[in-house]
Amino acid sequence: MTTATTLLLARHGQTTWHAENRYAGISDIPLTATGRAQADALARWAAAHPVDAIWTSPLSRAVATAEPACRALGLTPHREPDLRECDFGVLEGRTLAEFEAENPAAAEAFRADPVANPFPAAENPVAAAERGAAALRRIAAAHPGERVLVVAHNTLFRLVLCTLLSIPAGEYRRVFPRLRNAAISELLVKTDGSAALLSLNVPCEPDLP
Repeated sequence: MTTATTLLLARHGQTTWHAENRYAGISDIPLTATGRAQADALARWAAAHPVDAIWTSPLSRAVATAEPACRALGLTPHREPDLRECDFGVLEGRTLAEFEAENPAAAEAFRADPVANPFPAAENPVAAAERGAAALRRIAAAHPGERVLVVAHNTLFRLVLCTLLSIPAGEYRRVFPRLRNAAISELLVKTDGSAALLSLNVPCEPDLP
């Protein structure tokens, strides 16, 4: 009999760089006041829904987003290094518009296919997708039949969803334009590693910014 695990994927709360649409990547940027409010809203959602375990990226913005939910549920968070955000290379701390101003051809190539044409010095997006997908499969295997809140990152989650749902990775920006901060995407992962997306980008509170 195949046992499925429900993964409740949540992007971390807002940071200063994200408020300015800057790529944070592996840079450890703290939450803004809005981001902390989003984390509190996620905790209220988790307290009202069955959650058996919580896993996070090791980056502080994800850990801080998960902390209120951990306190509300009395759970100890598990940190998974492979849930870290993609390394965006020369775009760390910068906007795409700033990069385009100095290298319009590279910016255009990225927009056309962000996997075939990643930013200079960036992590290989296919490798990032594979490590993230493997991490989610490990988490699912560790919690058969349970519901697990996983707090991580926008680009990593979008790449991983493409991998798990058999969508070409280069389509991630078109198919999944943006995951909202602290919104919930519900993913069902079976013991054979197959996955089904049950919901996408659902705010944990209706008026969440």
